[in-house]
Amino acid sequence: MAPLESPISSMKPASAPAAAFNMDHQWLPFTGNRQFKQEPRIFVAAEGMHFTTHDGRQVIDGISSLWCVGAGHNRKPIAEAIKKQLDTLDYATAFQISNDQAFQAAQMIAELCPGDLNKVLFCNSGSEAADTSLKVALAYHRARGEGHRNVFIGREKGYHGVNFGGMSVGGLPANRKVYGAQLLPRVDHMRFIHDPVNHAYIHNEEPVWQEDPLLELETRILALHDPSNVAAIIVEPVAGSAGWYLPPKGYLKRLREICNKHGILLIFDEVITGFGRMGTNFGADYYGVVPDMLNFAKCVTNGVIPLGGVVCTDRIYDTMMAANAGSPEHAIEFFHGYTYSGHPVACAAAIATLELFKQEKLFERAGRMGPVLGDALHSGLKGLPTVIGIRSLGLAGAVEMASIPGAPGKRAYEVFMTCFRNGVLVRPAGENIVLLVHGTSRADKEWPLADWVGLGQRLLASGIEFDIENYFARGKNNHRKLYRYFKCKCLYQQKCQY
Repeated sequence: MAPLESPISSMKPASAPAAAFNMDHQWLPFTGNRQFKQEPRIFVAAEGMHFTTHDGRQVIDGISSLWCVGAGHNRKPIAEAIKKQLDTLDYATAFQISNDQAFQAAQMIAELCPGDLNKVLFCNSGSEAADTSLKVALAYHRARGEGHRNVFIGREKGYHGVNFGGMSVGGLPANRKVYGAQLLPRVDHMRFIHDPVNHAYIHNEEPVWQEDPLLELETRILALHDPSNVAAIIVEPVAGSAGWYLPPKGYLKRLREICNKHGILLIFDEVITGFGRMGTNFGADYYGVVPDMLNFAKCVTNGVIPLGGVVCTDRIYDTMMAANAGSPEHAIEFFHGYTYSGHPVACAAAIATLELFKQEKLFERAGRMGPVLGDALHSGLKGLPTVIGIRSLGLAGAVEMASIPGAPGKRAYEVFMTCFRNGVLVRPAGENIVLLVHGTSRADKEWPLADWVGLGQRLLASGIEFDIENYFARGKNNHRKLYRYFKCKCLYQQKCQY
């Protein structure tokens, strides 16, 4: 079969070669800086689902730009809202003063949250949100006369940012190993939530465990510290940064029961699962569990301007206010905040983003697209050499690969580099490749048939093999799914006949 011409090569190229960038001064985060300078990967433009690189190539954004861009790149309503706000009120302090955009954004976010999660503390990132929620927990217990509650419990392989509080309750070894002496002292971690033997392959369902994964929490961890000393338990509803690991069926509801029993606050870190990734407003809605605090960031502004926050229950806020009832009215109830808390331009971006999500029903669309993504991952990659697990739920999925002996993480990194060279951005996380896509419903942002052709060609060129004929032998239903959703006939037109 003759090679097919990729249509995305016709997109407008960039004009700046790598030599035009002086790379001597930026210290790149979470990046192999030495390798990067040998093979620069620099984006200069974005539109819809594509980036443009410094050397004029088109790269498909297969990770929503690190979980941030839920509605696709370069959305005009968001850009226009930012421009209007810059011309109206560019910045105002958040201390003893506020702005109209912050109040409106807070209301819109609270209205999306379940239960009595109604009070929003703004910050600038998920890392700041994690530390803010921990500080709220300590202040809340102190306000109600239980200041001795100062133990935090996180989870192995959990990620809550890179500030000292978030790293302390987080459970990713690489994030912690250099800073051990300065991490919070009264912190413990629950066991991880993945069973690689029985639940290597999970698609659009919650894994069912034969044992109680929270038994250790009740019988060992809480017993060790005494529940009366525990301030809060913090978890991601789905362990996103570690590689999209799904909680066991009933896990979060059981965790809620345990916290209620012992007077412990439950914090959901929804920086990744919030704003439609699960097909619902938040992971809390998907799992039917209302936490005491909910951390957010990333998608709230479609990634265009940093904004994060913590949504607290009315109970937490009212307790803090009541504890200061005897103080002068001008007295500050909670000594915490950031220079850019509720920044008017960031809040304007959030308002426009949330309106766009609602108008285009992107959360609902993400719920419909999630099984499609999962079908593609499991159908196309299960059984390939080195693939040892695939997990998909909501509009995200992860492919886990066997390690190269003596070189942990290298295989996933090599896949990441191969994909990038061939025009697709994926995310390596340990031995996982994580994929997530935009939920945009705009017809002009849908992938054209020809784009699938180009993607298939690049995957084939990179050495990823497709045994199409064997796949179709599995049954007409699977055939139809692959045909309908991923247009495989573009690559194998002679073999894809109904």
